Amino acid sequence: MAARGLLHMKNSLLYNMNCFWLIRFSTEIVLRPVSSRHFCLKTDSAVAKSCQENGILLNNLACMGVDVKMARRRQPGVLKKLITNEEGLKRFLQMKGATNEVIASIISRYPRAVTRSYESLEKRWELWKSILMTDLEIVNILGRSPESFFRSSNNINMEKNITFFCSLGLTSKHLCNMLTRAPRAFSNRVELNKQMTDLLHEICLSLGGENPNDFVKHIISKNVFILLRSSKQVSANFEFLKSFHLSNEKLLALLHGGGADILDLSNEYIKKNFTNAKEKLLSLGCTEGEVDRFFISYPRVLFLSSKNLNDKIDSLLQAKIHVKQIVEMSRVLDVSIGTVRSRVKELEKTSYDFETYGIGILTLSKRRFEAKLEKLHSA
Repeated sequence: MAARGLLHMKNSLLYNMNCFWLIRFSTEIVLRPVSSRHFCLKTDSAVAKSCQENGILLNNLACMGVDVKMARRRQPGVLKKLITNEEGLKRFLQMKGATNEVIASIISRYPRAVTRSYESLEKRWELWKSILMTDLEIVNILGRSPESFFRSSNNINMEKNITFFCSLGLTSKHLCNMLTRAPRAFSNRVELNKQMTDLLHEICLSLGGENPNDFVKHIISKNVFILLRSSKQVSANFEFLKSFHLSNEKLLALLHGGGADILDLSNEYIKKNFTNAKEKLLSLGCTEGEVDRFFISYPRVLFLSSKNLNDKIDSLLQAKIHVKQIVEMSRVLDVSIGTVRSRVKELEKTSYDFETYGIGILTLSKRRFEAKLEKLHSA
């Protein structure tokens, strides 16, 4: 009996304790603020909702002719946004002269454009138009590179870049060319653009240049794409040009000329193409000195892929043109293989001798070549 009584007291005690905690827990739930009580439920719902695409947005884009699959592949997060401005963007661009097809193409390739407010669009358009002359010019750039306009909504940064570029002595004509060819340069942080101009300034001074400001202005106006590259990459390409052991004066002249064109290329790409071209020319009997002079006189050869260069040289050799002539008249490599072959065929009909008269005729414009050909036929 004592044992049974003891067991009964234990069970009562446990029951009372459970009731106490149950009542306390229930009271906390009842008295807890609504937002706290449903926090977990709301969070799960928000997560689920954030993973869903905006159906209204998708329908609007489809009606506008946007390639939704492309947009989803490029910037999937945009399609999940609840607040967008696709209709406002369409009206804005239509007022500026853009066709529905151009607008659809812009959004397909850069969906983030639909997140820009009317005020932001109008301000950015004003900034662009302060450089370019007409709305149509801007529309053409957007059609070609929508990212350049919509990538950033930081209009203050663009204003600072315009001020900075003007401080370098770049004219409205320069800025127009820059915005047309490399508009992303205006979206860079000003500090980033200044870092590049400081590097160019240092390069000029290291070569004994007397007008580093003019040098910076010249390089940027000649090759604006340099502003889209890292300082490390440009420095590596400068070191590559120094490997030709030119005097400071000649290296400075090279940078004022064709050397500026290659400063924005990938350093690995330059080295690969240089190695291939050097091996090709050496295998054809050129000396090391001739190879170096060839590259110095025609740095643009480094733009040509290994296969393209080899094919062009081979097509010229097949026309019985000596490799030394190719090295001396390097501009002939600017001409396409098809054009070289068709011109060689036409010149064969006139018994034209490349060894006697040279290969400069192959580099003429179409109009001048046809006039020269007519004279040869009548001779």
